[in-house]
Amino acid sequence: MNRTAPVSISRRNPLAGGGRQERAVLSALVECQGRVVGRRELARRAGIAELSERRCDSLLVTIRRQLGPTSIITVRRRGWMLAEHAIDAATALLAEVNDVDDDFEDFGERAS
Repeated sequence: MNRTAPVSISRRNPLAGGGRQERAVLSALVECQGRVVGRRELARRAGIAELSERRCDSLLVTIRRQLGPTSIITVRRRGWMLAEHAIDAATALLAEVNDVDDDFEDFGERAS
């Protein structure tokens, strides 16, 4: 019996699949909406504090590609914050990724 896996959205959504760090950073920004989050706090909240100090910077590039260049506001020498106009899109993107993750978990349970 052939079983096919659910269609992955990772090609059009870099936060899907292997983008766990991107999802974690975006989740932290959504949780802290309305306030500036510094590099150390963002890394700690995202669970990547043990990685390079600049890892957040590179992850934010990917997130900006998904949400748009004005989605994350850089506050010089303080950190970043999610722009108010990007909150709904960020929340929807995280929900979309979570739905795909749930589909893959369900597939794994059925295949066992």
